[in-house]
Amino acid sequence: MRTYYCGELRSKHIGETVTLYGWVDRRRDHGGVIFLDVRDRSGIVQIVSDPERTPDSYHGAESLRGEYVVKITGRVTSRPEDSLNPKLPTGEVEIYADEIELLNAVRKQLPFQISTADSENVREDLRLKYRYLDLRRDRMSRNLQLRHQVVKAMRRHLEDVGGFIEVETPILTRSTPEGARDYLVPSRVNLGDWYALPQSPQLFKQLLMVSGLDRYYQIARCFRDEDLRADRQPEFTQLDMEMSFMSLEEIIELNEGLVCQIFQSVKGVELSRPFPRLTYAEAMNRYGSDKPDTRFGLELVDVSDLMKDSGFKVFSGAIAAGGIVKILPIPGGNEAFSNERIKKGDLFKEASEAGAKGLAFIRVRENGEIDTIGAIKDNLTEAQKQELLDRTGAKPGHLLLFAAADANAVNKTLDRLRLFVGNELGLIDKEKMNLLWVTDFPMFEWNADEKRLEAIHHPFTAPHPDDIHDLKTARAQAYDLVLNGTEVGGGSLRIYQRDVQEKVFEAIGLSTEEAYNKFGFLLDAFEYGTPPHGGIAYGLDRLVMLLAGEESIRDVIAFPKTQQAGCLLTNAPAGVDDKQLKELQVRSTYTPKSESKS
Repeated sequence: MRTYYCGELRSKHIGETVTLYGWVDRRRDHGGVIFLDVRDRSGIVQIVSDPERTPDSYHGAESLRGEYVVKITGRVTSRPEDSLNPKLPTGEVEIYADEIELLNAVRKQLPFQISTADSENVREDLRLKYRYLDLRRDRMSRNLQLRHQVVKAMRRHLEDVGGFIEVETPILTRSTPEGARDYLVPSRVNLGDWYALPQSPQLFKQLLMVSGLDRYYQIARCFRDEDLRADRQPEFTQLDMEMSFMSLEEIIELNEGLVCQIFQSVKGVELSRPFPRLTYAEAMNRYGSDKPDTRFGLELVDVSDLMKDSGFKVFSGAIAAGGIVKILPIPGGNEAFSNERIKKGDLFKEASEAGAKGLAFIRVRENGEIDTIGAIKDNLTEAQKQELLDRTGAKPGHLLLFAAADANAVNKTLDRLRLFVGNELGLIDKEKMNLLWVTDFPMFEWNADEKRLEAIHHPFTAPHPDDIHDLKTARAQAYDLVLNGTEVGGGSLRIYQRDVQEKVFEAIGLSTEEAYNKFGFLLDAFEYGTPPHGGIAYGLDRLVMLLAGEESIRDVIAFPKTQQAGCLLTNAPAGVDDKQLKELQVRSTYTPKSESKS
């Protein structure tokens, strides 16, 4: 029997005879004495095989190589003073191996070295193809164990402190509008009909509130057939929650307690409460983003009123067309960013990728004078120049970057530039964990392609009671939790009255017939005494990614997909037998590219 995991051994175990299992991380031969680093999920411990002291194990130790699977039995001994390893939790001890049993050898060349992979630049496609080897690495093992600890903290707090009940909701459900594309599953029993994999358990968790379960949670699997990014996957995991008879303030307070428990349990970090809050309007005005990174300043300044009568037509024309003019003030920007970088270099590239055609700018010189290229300076009065300096707080050395266009384009451009400049100038404290609630989102935004309103969160979000008279411009009783510029959770109070829900469906362009066809079961449920309720869902993958200090959620998921939604390990997605398609009465209309082009 295994007596300990490798990483558990400490000086208090000296003198014990132990049995360990694991993989050979490294083997070293020092003048006849063989040293093995043996690894399991808990860490590494040093094994010693000495031809004089442990002759029975020596021959076996000679033949071992990296990644061989072994069983070790031996006595825990104190390391000599000159070989202590403070970098390892087990660095004060070593095991003199009485027995070494080879359980399995490596019979093929390793695609990459496991023990040194953290310090080597192993291609991600190779890591994903041999994911079972990649997961042996210390970094990946730690990430998955961190994920487990986060889920454990969530469950314990919700159940033991919050009184929540875990309920599983269906994976095979029906396709509904709004949100991303569904993954569809044909039904063999009901030919011609289709299931959809859930984008979230939203409707079912609301029905659980109708059912009187009061407080529900689930570690839910969700599926969205959408374009991928570093923080997106076609299948992902979220902590899903719903509560009855709680106000918005009570829900936020409960969730702050949950998040504080996660950080304390997993990172040993005590967060201060309450978390800061910004309304959506404040966040967009000050940062140009509804998920601002508040670890640094560089707040935006709206100067539309100052520039509306400017002789500089780029500014006045944008405002006349219904747009705005904003400034990103950068202390020390004169020295950091040359004209070349602004007009043709990396700053221009960042702005153009956000959709801007160029960047206007002003430099504040040592005498407080404004220096610029182009027509800005010549079309500003002395009073306007001074007002610019006063509003932006600009001092000598400041660089002021302008954006002029419609509000969305301006905010998108300056938000991207703000993050770039913050990183470039080292303004972001990577050790900080800044949490922020963003509230009072608009209910809807205009979809120019479909020429209709669509819900910013989802069409089941309750409008603010003060705005119920005009849903098209109403604020939503919604709240997002943002961590270091990444949205990690989003929720809202829900609609629980049929007439309000029908009005929202009407606002997004669903006819009465369409609404009932898609959501009739929900509308009917609202007729049977539905309690006021609200909830929230946390992106578990994103949250763990941030806690682990990783840049991609693929590094905190055991078997992730690529950015092309494929699995390099199993080669999914893949074709299926014609027999299976025939049973489903399904036929593909896809025509593969010719072999010469593929």
